[in-house]
Amino acid sequence: MTDILDPKTPASGGAGAAGVAARDAVAPPSRQGRRVRILSADLSAVGEPALWAFGGALALGIILIAAFLAMVAWNGFTTFWPKPIAQVELRSGELLAGEPTRFNRYRPGENVLAQLDDEQRAFIEGNLGFADRTLYKTANFDLYGDDFRWVADFEVAQVTYPPEFHLFERQQWGTFVGRVAGLVIDGEPRDFDYRMMQREQSLARDRFLQIRRIERNEIGALNHYIDRERLAIRRAELRHGAESERAQALIAQAQANIAAYQAQFAELQARVNEIRQVDRRYRVILEEVNGRTVDTELSQIVRFYPANTLSWTDAMGVYLSRWWEFVSTEPREANTQGGVLPAIFGTVAMTMLMVVFVAPFGVITALYLREYATQGRLTSIVRISVNNLAGVPSIVYGVFGLGFFAYTLGGSIDQLFYPENLPNPTFGKGGILWASLTLALLTVPVVIVASEEALAAVPRSMREGSLACGASKWQTIRYVVLPKALPGIMTGMILAMARGAGEVAPLMLVGVVKLAPALPIDGFFPYFHLDRSFMHLGFHIFDVGFQSRNSEAGKPMVFVTTLLLLTLIVTMNASAITIRNRLKKKYAGGQF
Repeated sequence: MTDILDPKTPASGGAGAAGVAARDAVAPPSRQGRRVRILSADLSAVGEPALWAFGGALALGIILIAAFLAMVAWNGFTTFWPKPIAQVELRSGELLAGEPTRFNRYRPGENVLAQLDDEQRAFIEGNLGFADRTLYKTANFDLYGDDFRWVADFEVAQVTYPPEFHLFERQQWGTFVGRVAGLVIDGEPRDFDYRMMQREQSLARDRFLQIRRIERNEIGALNHYIDRERLAIRRAELRHGAESERAQALIAQAQANIAAYQAQFAELQARVNEIRQVDRRYRVILEEVNGRTVDTELSQIVRFYPANTLSWTDAMGVYLSRWWEFVSTEPREANTQGGVLPAIFGTVAMTMLMVVFVAPFGVITALYLREYATQGRLTSIVRISVNNLAGVPSIVYGVFGLGFFAYTLGGSIDQLFYPENLPNPTFGKGGILWASLTLALLTVPVVIVASEEALAAVPRSMREGSLACGASKWQTIRYVVLPKALPGIMTGMILAMARGAGEVAPLMLVGVVKLAPALPIDGFFPYFHLDRSFMHLGFHIFDVGFQSRNSEAGKPMVFVTTLLLLTLIVTMNASAITIRNRLKKKYAGGQF
């Protein structure tokens, strides 16, 4: 009987050994080794390391942006929340009062340590040579000459929060921290009563606003009419000659009108003086922590509250009133207090004008390059030039705008249409019109490139179908190409708005100013005065942060103005994105 051999057992010594050796020589590698090689090959084939690097860079960028926005939002939203007032008694016996604004740790210098006693030096040495300190907003700039003061912990003997301390926001000289030492109502001294003072202060502010309305509206209108008549005299002399009968008649009529306006001006000024006399009978005497006093009209107090006894409801009322003042009034105290309404109006108006100028020019240029121009070397050079224009520094556009728009074009307009105003320029200086045109030049490359890409994305078959149905080239562009490309064109407009609204450098040369409380819009023709200078939120941030007398006083306004500017840009972009999305739905299909 033949034995059945186990396949794992060699049939004979020599042959079996050779077979095993041959089998081992051609045996496939182990599964684990094959998996390692395949995995490494897959990683290099699909670019897995680069994918992780790109994803990590994207995540890091998003984190940084989110952190920046969170910092701006936190500092912006908390700026107007009322803080308590601390009374600090120093070891030297000096008293100070103020709002604690921020804290930090620092290392005192040798000159500071030399002036300390043994206990204070031991305290610092036990803290590894460091000390903590607090920045107090002491305000009272008219008394102290400064708004803030650092106080180290080793200098402090005691910190209390007296309930009688109030914070007063004044029309001039900024904030006052202290207590009410006296109150005069209708010329008679009265004991301090918070509710009574609150009521009388509200009536006093009404008188203040009434005076401002008379001065800005009625007296301002009379000044406008008087200036108009004076310019009419100058115009008559230039056109007809100063000694001609026609000029003399026009001059006599203008002088009679000026006399009538001046009589009305005297009546209005008498009304203002009468209101001011009444206003002087309502006064408040403010006392700081060390006993020095300030006497001021009650109408000069914009807002006041007992900082250490505010309920949550009262604190929220102060918070909301500050926000309303911020978005609805003009700046005061070197732009570090008050509102930014002129800057909001200037930013929005300039951006809208920029869009009006840049949209037709950018779209028409893109249409010509894509639909009409012969594709050759010259067209390629033009495209390269447009792309390079997007990288030109913005300040260069500002210099061009000042030289060409303001001095050349504006000066020519003054010579032709406003000779009676010279040498005072009308359009031959910076203004909102020239600022808008300058930013239009700055952003037009973005619009051209985006519009040309949108036009190129429209399928050629749609053009050919329209032409095959008998439509002309312009009809095809107007009714087929442009509607399909509108969402892409809107994308370019959104990018242009985002860049233009945040630009500051060119505006500093062509129209933006530190303070322009009067809006460039009024009841006199042409109602919207494009020749006037204006305020801008971006320049307001720069001015408050780097040009104010006290950087600490301006820092809160920097954050809150930055928050407002970002909100404004997001709002305008969101509106444009909404329009773009509706266009996508309306012209659904194809490439869009």
